[in-house]
This record gives sequence, C-alpha cells and structure tokens, in this order.
Amino acid sequence: MNVDHADPADLAALRAAFAVDDHGRSACGWEAVHAFEAEHGIVLPEPYRTFVAEISDGASSGPPSYGLLPLVGSPADLAADEDRDLSKAFPLTQPWMWEDDEEPPEDADLDPVYNHGSVVLGTDGCGLYWHLVVSGPHRGHIWMICDIGAAPFGAEFGSTTAEPGFAGWVRHWAADKTWYDAV
Repeated sequence: MNVDHADPADLAALRAAFAVDDHGRSACGWEAVHAFEAEHGIVLPEPYRTFVAEISDGASSGPPSYGLLPLVGSPADLAADEDRDLSKAFPLTQPWMWEDDEEPPEDADLDPVYNHGSVVLGTDGCGLYWHLVVSGPHRGHIWMICDIGAAPFGAEFGSTTAEPGFAGWVRHWAADKTWYDAV
C-alpha cells in the first residue's frame, strides 16, 4: 500500500467503482485539497487524495451504506468536536473493543479515537463509522469505529480478505463482498 503516490491502477479502479454515481457530485479540485491540508497540517494519503481532487468529492453510492462523504463532510448523527485535530496521530495501532474491557484503564479516552488523525468517510448506520487515518503509524488505513470498539480494515488484520487502504476498501465494496468475509 503506497500512501504517498497514487497508483494508476488504483485510480482506474476508483473511477470504475464510482462511475454509477449520477447525482452530479464532482471532484473538489487540487486547490481545495491543498487548502484543506494546509488548514489541518496534514497531507492526505493516496489514492484518496487524488480521488477527492480529481474523481469525486463524495458519492451518493457507497461505500459505506449511506454513501461516501465529501472531504469536509460529517455524518448527521456524529457530532462535530471542536477539539478535533487531524494532525495529531490516530491513537490506535491494533483493534480495541472497549465493550470487552472488563475494567478499562482509568485514562481510557475514546475522544481521540473519534477526533484525532482521521477523516470520516461515512457511516453504515447505527453508530458505525468508517475513518481514513491521515496521521500516525496507520496513515492510509481504513478503520471501522462504532459504539463497541474500533478495528482496522484489510487482510493483514484478519477479518477480511481485502487489500488495505482506501483503494482496497472500495474494491472490496465494488466486488459486493461483506466487510468481514474472513471470519
């Protein structure tokens, strides 16, 4: 997974996957991407970066179930946090199911999981959100975050056969596979 250079094959797959989107959503352009990155002190990982700049800034069709949000979007049911900081490293490097923690650490704080180092790609409803990590060790990976925990997406993490990252996530969806097809 190369998060610094867009692979032409990944971009072709993304174009093909979203070709059915007929709701007139367009790319936001490089000027808007550069402004977003400067405002937040980050560089978006590829191929998502090129996708929103050149292909589509959001889509009414998935992934996820309720469509792909625009770069500056947020699901209506996810409150915007004024302390959200994309330049702070995403705090997790392995799955964390807080629902399973019999005694979570005293300093366990879920706010950074939702608010630091990731952009929200969208929701599958019922409090399940998909995030693209934009800073920290998992930069470029997709994470599922919901009311019971958080887990990374990709074959290397064990619950799916999919390639990691934005392109792998979209390819998996376009192939009409369930999110957790290796369990």
